[in-house]
Amino acid sequence: MAELLGLRDECGEGTSAAAALASSCLADNRLNLDMYPDGCRRFLQLFEGQQGEVLQVEFLRLSSNDRHLGTALSILPQLKLLKSLVLKGGLARDEFGSCQLGSLRSLPPGIGTLRCLTHLDLSFNLLSTLPSCILHLASLRVLLVSHNSLVTLPEDFGSLRKLTFFSAMKNQLKDLPQSIGELAELQDLDLSENALEFLPDEVGNLQNCTELNLSGNCLLSIPDSLANLKSLRRFTVTSEGCKVVLGCGIRFYFPPGAASEPLQIYFRTLAPDPRWVKLRHHDVLLSRVLELQPHGVKFQQEVQIWMPYASPQTLHQREVVVRTFSGQSWSDLRTGVELKRKSKKHVAHCSVLHFSWFLVVSRLVQNECKVAAEGTLLFSSVDPNIKVTFPPGVTAETRSVKLQVLPVSAEELEEVVMADAGCRTSPLLCLSQDSLEDFLRPVRIQLPLPPGVTGFSLDRSRLHLLRGDLEGRIWDDITSQVVLEFTHLYAVFEVTHFSWYWLWYTTKTYIGDIARKVYKRLRMYQVNFIALQRRKDPEQVLLQCVPKHKVDPVLKKLQDRYRGPEPSDMVEMFEGEQFFAAFERGISIDTDRPDCMDGCLLFIFYSHLKNMKEIYVTSPVDRKGQAVKGQVSFYRGVVPEHVPEDPSRRRRGPDSLWLATLPIKLPRLKPRWTENPDPLNGFSFPPLNLGNAETGYLTQANLLSIARRVGADWQSIGLNLGLTYQQIERIGYNNREDLDKQILDMLFSWAQQNSEDPDCVSKLVAAMKESGRQDIADEVETVIALGRQKYRESIRRVGLEQESSTEDSAIAMV
Repeated sequence: MAELLGLRDECGEGTSAAAALASSCLADNRLNLDMYPDGCRRFLQLFEGQQGEVLQVEFLRLSSNDRHLGTALSILPQLKLLKSLVLKGGLARDEFGSCQLGSLRSLPPGIGTLRCLTHLDLSFNLLSTLPSCILHLASLRVLLVSHNSLVTLPEDFGSLRKLTFFSAMKNQLKDLPQSIGELAELQDLDLSENALEFLPDEVGNLQNCTELNLSGNCLLSIPDSLANLKSLRRFTVTSEGCKVVLGCGIRFYFPPGAASEPLQIYFRTLAPDPRWVKLRHHDVLLSRVLELQPHGVKFQQEVQIWMPYASPQTLHQREVVVRTFSGQSWSDLRTGVELKRKSKKHVAHCSVLHFSWFLVVSRLVQNECKVAAEGTLLFSSVDPNIKVTFPPGVTAETRSVKLQVLPVSAEELEEVVMADAGCRTSPLLCLSQDSLEDFLRPVRIQLPLPPGVTGFSLDRSRLHLLRGDLEGRIWDDITSQVVLEFTHLYAVFEVTHFSWYWLWYTTKTYIGDIARKVYKRLRMYQVNFIALQRRKDPEQVLLQCVPKHKVDPVLKKLQDRYRGPEPSDMVEMFEGEQFFAAFERGISIDTDRPDCMDGCLLFIFYSHLKNMKEIYVTSPVDRKGQAVKGQVSFYRGVVPEHVPEDPSRRRRGPDSLWLATLPIKLPRLKPRWTENPDPLNGFSFPPLNLGNAETGYLTQANLLSIARRVGADWQSIGLNLGLTYQQIERIGYNNREDLDKQILDMLFSWAQQNSEDPDCVSKLVAAMKESGRQDIADEVETVIALGRQKYRESIRRVGLEQESSTEDSAIAMV
């Protein structure tokens, strides 16, 4: 206290000064003195004059640019309620205007006793090593040590298990300890402006990390494990450039100089919503939507993006492109595709100068060329028999022309045109250009004749040339409006503007409506909707949408666990269609679901994504009474205002609105946990008494009570209890349809193995704590404490009875 006495002499009236300081700086449980040049001196005066109030402080800010810092540090361990401590330098500036680092080089060991401390900021100081006392702060959640001189982090840095934010930017870190992967709660990691050359593979264990900044380092490579960071949502790019791998498999490469200044990039993947992601008529969606922000920022060099996509193995004569949104419309980027040999995943690669929304689609193969005044020739790469000839003088200014071809199989045609067995068509040709003006001279188009038709034997009265609008809704017969020329295999005609063109060979006179129906069938990839009911849990319904050719194998794979609905197993749909599930006759859906609207569930399915959803239906009636029958009906588009009470009974045939009705029979089910449940729900284990009389027992009933608290994390608890991985797998497999039985089997298997171990109860408590289940550990300790209390009372009661018996004997003898 010698220095404190000296401070009193400096101030003259120390007590009155301290009181004045308290009124201005000490606000409730907060003390902010970092903005004062002599803040540490003021802190010492406050501590001397109003120690009781200072000891109640929970939030303290001090500047480390203070000559009294050492004395102030010695007092800090006494502030046991301290939650936030800021000891920053950088508040003072030198003659050149640069921030002066603080004088902090270490912390007193007593800082490690501050059990309530959750926030610690030591930025802008002279730390060369991380003070060891910090590793004892079990409650620490935020740690900032930026702008120091750290060369490495301690090997046991991972002991800060509750850490959610760690910033060590602007240090001299050359490597990271492997234990950093143990920071399971870490969400924000800033290691920018260091000297890192490598990252440990354990960085991939930071499953909750959403923001990662590695810019300004000397990284020679990035471990593949970084792709495991599925929660990552933001990273930072500097002028040095960087490579980034996201958990969903998306990769970026920012070349040096792409960003003129540090730029924070935000990203997320979204489910495709047809309200704003407009697929063209013959597109197939192959990926989710990737959003990159900030929108509209233009890079100095092209940024490379790699996006994984589902392989369209059954879609022939098509190509894969990345589509992006400009703010007004979607456009296709020049795209390359590759197959990753190790993972066998397909990846689409593109280059961009700005960020927006991106998705991967499969489209009709597109051939394009520039048409100048001297004319040119354009062939289709899908069908070389299709060509377009542009004569000289066809345009005054250069135009861009695109050509797409959609082959039409005989099977697809027969599904619609059943009455005309001799109906045949050519491939469907789409021509478009970037100009709204017609061509100055006719453009010559060559189309192959329909299969089986030759130019020397055809009946001209049966041949029709159709022109469709861009939406394919209106098809006009223009045979009489053009001059058709025929060779042995081709039909040739001339036009001055572009659209859809289609040759039909049929006995029908008016074929516009027929062509429209066929085109509608061709315009989207066809999928099937399947509704299945789980055999062992009738309340659970599986909804899935798969391509037509996968229906049978999917049903065969699921038939052991599910049964199909009546009266139909599947309904044909188009990709991207939306439908509702409506619940009738006492059946209601859990309205907490995010996709539940007005008691109905809306689904939108795409054939090449993981289109599988499981829903649960519950009855609002008392299940102890009569079991209830109900219906789940599926409707295209908008749900009708009044859902029929029993659609299956009124059904007369297929219609455009109704898809399928799945009858649900709800059995008489007991609640998951009743007051007096069947002791082990089908298990038969002998009575258990774990532990010993002195420490208290855990009985069979206690284990059942514990089981109520255990959830889906039973596997990690079992491993921490000492069960082998093979045992856990076997328990999961034997009870794969029932979570409750999995939990009970795990607990009682462990109990039987450890029934003779006197320390088994303490091991159970330790395992629960290690699994992050402090609540269960507290419950077990409460049960044990109660058991010990009862044991002691029984001993005391027995002892009193013995004393009483002795006194009675003595009286009798007298």
